[in-house]
Amino acid sequence: MSSTLRTARLVEGLREQTGGFIRAVAGKPQNTRVPTCPEWPLRTLVGHVGQEHRWAAELVRKGEQLPVPDPWEADPGAPKDWPRWLREGADAVIHAVQETGADTEVRTFLGPRPAVSWLRRMLSDTCVHHYDAAHATDTAFEVADDLAADVIDEHLELLAAPAWEKLRPAAAELRGRGERIGFRPASGAGWVVTRTPEGVRREHGPAAADVLVSATVTDLLLVLHRRIPPEGDGLKVTGDRALLDHWLAHSAL
Repeated sequence: MSSTLRTARLVEGLREQTGGFIRAVAGKPQNTRVPTCPEWPLRTLVGHVGQEHRWAAELVRKGEQLPVPDPWEADPGAPKDWPRWLREGADAVIHAVQETGADTEVRTFLGPRPAVSWLRRMLSDTCVHHYDAAHATDTAFEVADDLAADVIDEHLELLAAPAWEKLRPAAAELRGRGERIGFRPASGAGWVVTRTPEGVRREHGPAAADVLVSATVTDLLLVLHRRIPPEGDGLKVTGDRALLDHWLAHSAL
């Protein structure tokens, strides 16, 4: 997985989104329901974020794949300690990548990839869960446009990776006969995915599409991760809506 962002910006981005997540959960009841993770209370969401940061850090240091941890087994400690615990988790990933070397190949669920791929993966997941926490606690959600664009890019890269169907068999439903789905931000060329018999192809650009979603880059991120519906203020869908709905139903990470 390659990023248009330099490692230093990914580091900044992970700290920015972890900080936003901390602000969203600070002082909130542990049992607050998280509507976008419907089985989880806020404590489990906090535990998951800090737990996966530590898991990714250990994976990078050891250079081997490790069992995926159970979010319900994570222990973030007392709520007053959540900010420190979350910052320490993000720092663990950052330091592991820096010490190992951003370009050093390590194991990932898609095969050998540069260690920085885990920094990017953690940024993406933390950003999405920042929204989950903000939505649950009625807190403002913010993400810089360059980070939001990279989260979208990483999401589409995963779906286009040949190994992805082995991890998520439902992704085989994304194959098609050349149908094209476009995602166009208010500024920039955007993305087009093509559903081929062999799998998904992703490209940048304002190419023609059978269905097009136009919105801010942040809203496109949230639509692609199924956090908000593809309609509402500032969102516009033109073309084959059924094609878009089918994509969203089978593209969950």
